[in-house]
Amino acid sequence: MQEPTASRTGGTDHEDTARSGAGVRGPGPLIVTEDLALLDDLLRLCAAAGVEPEVHHRVPERRSSWSDPPLVLVGEDVAARCRGSVRRPGVVLVGRAQDDPEVWRLAVELGADSVLRLPGAEPLLVERIADAAEGVGRTALTVGVIGGRGGAGASTLACGLALAAARTGRRTLLVDGDPLGGGLDVLLGAERERGRRWGDFTASKGRLAGGALEESLPAARGVRVLSWGREPTGAVPPDAVRSVLAAARRRGGAVVVDLPRAVDEAGAEALAQLDLGLLVVPGELRAVAAAHRITGTLSMIVRDLRAVVRGPYAAGLDERWVADALRLPLAGELPYDPGILADQDTGSPPGADPRGPLGRFCAAFWERALPTGGAA
Repeated sequence: MQEPTASRTGGTDHEDTARSGAGVRGPGPLIVTEDLALLDDLLRLCAAAGVEPEVHHRVPERRSSWSDPPLVLVGEDVAARCRGSVRRPGVVLVGRAQDDPEVWRLAVELGADSVLRLPGAEPLLVERIADAAEGVGRTALTVGVIGGRGGAGASTLACGLALAAARTGRRTLLVDGDPLGGGLDVLLGAERERGRRWGDFTASKGRLAGGALEESLPAARGVRVLSWGREPTGAVPPDAVRSVLAAARRRGGAVVVDLPRAVDEAGAEALAQLDLGLLVVPGELRAVAAAHRITGTLSMIVRDLRAVVRGPYAAGLDERWVADALRLPLAGELPYDPGILADQDTGSPPGADPRGPLGRFCAAFWERALPTGGAA
């Protein structure tokens, strides 16, 4: 059987099918098979993952065509002829055979890291294809900010953290999880920037492409922001929250989520995605009492919850007393920044000045929290 031209140079019906998938992105996997029915299935799954594959009926003669793709999908029909290929990671043996010992033997000889059987493994294979195309590595450090009481300054801190993370050169996404908060895009100065808002994601389920999500959102000062539109938006389902945050996390860098105090199903889903939660508590007794009411609920969902305490303090209180009263580790004392209101009047978001009290606090936080090894 004559081998078709590789999909990046064009020419075959199967390649046109692969290109027809909405939001096609590269680089895609290498498919090696002579089984046309299996090839049709694999092209369909690549389209679902939003990538364009390269198709061959045998191991490519050019070594780079075998070694360079992020993933290689080898049909069980040609596995025996691929056994002499150069060993590489990311080889998947795909077929429909049931528990056939011969298939597992071929997988070992080929150096495949897994054997997937269709149709049962289709969802898993779509995930593998999409992850490989996106170059998924270290997931984003995801930090949630919650106010211990109304007006505690959670949105201000969330905005400052996002700006400070962006200044490190890392990919940064700021997520507005509070539909009644007035809009983080306004706080960031991105309310007039074109892009998608939460209302565009209410029907989202399953997997979203991280790159497509990032590119669709408004941006300001190096930060992508997902906020609420000016028109009323219905409740965002937990499935949509899960899809959006999972896509954001796969892109790496830093994700900052501003969350409301009331925990509904969507809020619980967002809390479960956090690596770290910061509860912002003013240094006053009523604020501590209010924060105490939600600490128990938050602690059951958030794997690492800490207190951020801000002054001025009531008599006899300091940041250690507040954290101890809530039985939470102290993440730090948020300094009073008298310039924030004046900056907002001139259109400058909180934390935009890296030399200001908020900017310095947020920079110090990321120095401790973010992994070393350069921008992500």
